[in-house]
Amino acid sequence: MSNAFQIGSWLVLPSLNTLSLDGEAVHLEPKVMEVLVCLAEAKGEPVLKEKLLQAVWPDTFVTDDVLFRCISELRRAFHDDSKEPKFIETIPKRGYRTVAPVWALTDLELARSPQAGATPIRPGKSLREIWKVNRVAIPVLLLFATATIFAVNVGGIRSRLWTGRSEPTINSLAVLPLRSLSSDPQQEYFSEGLTDALTTELSQISSIKVVSRTSSVGYLNTGKRLAEIAHELGVNGIVEGSVQRSGDRVRVTAQLIYAPEDRHLWAKSYERDSQNVLALEQDIASAIAKEIRATLTPREVARLTRRRTVPLAALEAFVQARYHADQAEGARYRKGLKSVKQRELETAREFFAKAIQEDPAYAQAYVGLAKTWQDEPVSQQGPTKAEELARKAIALDPELAEAHEVLATLDVLRLWQWQEAEQEYRRAIELNPNSAEAHARFAEYLDCMRRFDEGMAEFLRAQELDPGHDFQPNPFYRRRQYDRAIQVNEGQIQRKAFGFWAHMDLAYDYDAAGRHDEAAKEWEEMIRLLDYTDLADSMRRGREQSGYKGALRALVGGLEASDSQGDPPPAFFVAIIYTLLGQRDRAFAWLERGYRERSPAYSALNVDPCWDQLRSDPRFADLVRRVGLPH
Repeated sequence: MSNAFQIGSWLVLPSLNTLSLDGEAVHLEPKVMEVLVCLAEAKGEPVLKEKLLQAVWPDTFVTDDVLFRCISELRRAFHDDSKEPKFIETIPKRGYRTVAPVWALTDLELARSPQAGATPIRPGKSLREIWKVNRVAIPVLLLFATATIFAVNVGGIRSRLWTGRSEPTINSLAVLPLRSLSSDPQQEYFSEGLTDALTTELSQISSIKVVSRTSSVGYLNTGKRLAEIAHELGVNGIVEGSVQRSGDRVRVTAQLIYAPEDRHLWAKSYERDSQNVLALEQDIASAIAKEIRATLTPREVARLTRRRTVPLAALEAFVQARYHADQAEGARYRKGLKSVKQRELETAREFFAKAIQEDPAYAQAYVGLAKTWQDEPVSQQGPTKAEELARKAIALDPELAEAHEVLATLDVLRLWQWQEAEQEYRRAIELNPNSAEAHARFAEYLDCMRRFDEGMAEFLRAQELDPGHDFQPNPFYRRRQYDRAIQVNEGQIQRKAFGFWAHMDLAYDYDAAGRHDEAAKEWEEMIRLLDYTDLADSMRRGREQSGYKGALRALVGGLEASDSQGDPPPAFFVAIIYTLLGQRDRAFAWLERGYRERSPAYSALNVDPCWDQLRSDPRFADLVRRVGLPH
């Protein structure tokens, strides 16, 4: 049902994502509207949750909580009560259905006078059949309704008709990767940097939703239609364009498209010299905000109009630094790539340092450099260096959301400063409400503080902003909802998402659910994907001979051997395996080692099920106390 229809007394316009009643208009997010349309098409019959999820999110795995949030949004819009529903009724453990009558747009006037022959949508009757029944009355009534609306100028329709076609409402955006018009690989880095800068500028506008770069970057050269991309990302606006360089001049062409209709709303080319690259992105963001009539706070106006100049050489160095940092992360944990990881990290630091040398006030370069140190050992002063660099970035630009998010994450994962972490996360989200990373990290923090309802709300917001985000571990594991956790991770593996991480999480899920044989197979697959083929084979043999614990003994034996050869595994992981084996003393020996290293996993000591076997031991309570977590 893509055309307008009426549910109860409300007029629904799916193409505009709006509901209206007595002059009151309510704008819905595209996915919320799709849920309503699916329910309306069922004509009062129950719609299973699985069918709704498949229809609205066909290519993206989402949880029931996302659907529940959409239903809650619809009830809020209709002023409906879930206990005494007048519009949408919950079918316990099954799905939902509409309880208010639904009429096609052609029946709007007939619906107000049932005795005149209104034809509500009933099971088995299509819109085409309704048109046949009312083919004489409907045109007359529509003509009368149109004349009435025009006479009273509902919604300013007269002025819009005089000035031309009305502009659609855009309240959500995705910035697709800007295309480089050069075959030079260096220019590809540059176009990526400008895409990221434009996304960052737009994401700081609180009145619109801007999908994370990590989700939109996957649509480079996919060949998909814009409407399909927008549908998958849950947005109605698309920004796309191209980048061209010639000497010290940069030219960016950008266009704004209303994706549901593939309708171009605005396009413009900008050209600047090498000293004004970021100012160019600000100009584009300002023009787009104006075009979609976004509401800007005074702070947002000030930020968009404040001229920031970054030399082209600094931006190029920054983009290359980030590329090498990503390469280092990809080599992390993999067999034989320790030296590769270190080399890539050092190269990234050199490029970040060059960016800072070219522009000592380049706050984002300090943030990037901080990230290269945040996971490094205490013996190398990794957390200390990362904190110093993040604070330097904040000193240069107090409103740089990413710097506050990095500082908050350090407070949680390495410094264990819990109150400070919450302050920094809230500041980061205040400055950039569209930062999926900040919402996801804050969700993890709230879970660790046992504030699960608040954590789930942040998780859902992060998932909405970045449908492809990898949550480690997924939030249902910590809530002991193992069936749902398994469903999430199995879906990730089916989509071949997140590599070995999804297998590791699924192993945790299976173990907690008591499905030990399946857990062993996932541990083996995780180890194999990290290129430890011999160890994976040893685990398989151990499982075949001695079951689950045989596989775990082979795994921990391999980890201990790697440690003795100068390639230490994460201490917390070895402690987990010994915990699963019931070897408490060995588990606590490795836990103490992790404490000295300030292991990032220790923020979740209070909530992760993998430590449940140790909670009754006084040594564990003492560890929690030293980490400073709430008792």
